[in-house]
Amino acid sequence: MYEEPYRWVEAVGNRRSYLDEQFRQGSPVVGLVYEGGILLTTVSKGTSKLYEIYDRIALGGMGHPADLEKLRFNLLEMAHVEGFNRSPSDVTGSRLVKYGIAPVIKQAFEEVYKAPFIVRILLAELGQKPERDSLLTINYDGTFEEMKNQAVLAATKTAQARMLEYLNTQRPASCSLDQGLVLALRTWAIGSLAHRQESAETAEESGPSGESQKAAAIPDQAALLAHLREVLADKTLECAVLDRQQPGSSKYRALKPAELTRLLPKDFQPIVAG
Repeated sequence: MYEEPYRWVEAVGNRRSYLDEQFRQGSPVVGLVYEGGILLTTVSKGTSKLYEIYDRIALGGMGHPADLEKLRFNLLEMAHVEGFNRSPSDVTGSRLVKYGIAPVIKQAFEEVYKAPFIVRILLAELGQKPERDSLLTINYDGTFEEMKNQAVLAATKTAQARMLEYLNTQRPASCSLDQGLVLALRTWAIGSLAHRQESAETAEESGPSGESQKAAAIPDQAALLAHLREVLADKTLECAVLDRQQPGSSKYRALKPAELTRLLPKDFQPIVAG
């Protein structure tokens, strides 16, 4: 029956509903450019969500771990084949997305008889010059968007809009790694709280009301820090950078607890300790 155009459109619509539901418990991902490179931040439980793909390219993801792993290996293979056959400078995030995984994800999404990828991806690329740094996001249907300075992954469009609004209002024109780290953590908390609020509203089957207006308000910094402490009691904070000043070809570096402790202000120290 999916040969009929209407049936196919209906099946794709059902797919979107199914996939949107799968992300409700996912952890947001924040990517932002700082003075020395690009910072990626998320919170995970068990399986890592941040990876190096190539010398100047890193990945952050949310969704099903098996799907994320499969696409990560696809990216790794494509990047290294491209680097071997052409040159490392030809390996770019834009090429990996446009000619690599975006078509694969789109095809899987539209083949309604097969399982789609339950994944959203953020690809960060450190340019040879700061003005060429870029961040690309890819949705579960293969659509992608390229941004400068900052990008986020979230469970819903509402949560994503709140995170970007917070970044747009709070992010200075230029920030150091420690400033960027605090901002990224607060932005992550904005997205996580938005997930929680939307899930609660759905469970209560509440429509637009005064409660929704209350949920749309930006929490103060104390509330964001309290949420981070609560979530990180049984989860792991993941932070990684593409560091422009790092020696060698690989610019990827995961931030260890000792470095996070040094970079974060005192009131954030408990979240590093977990």
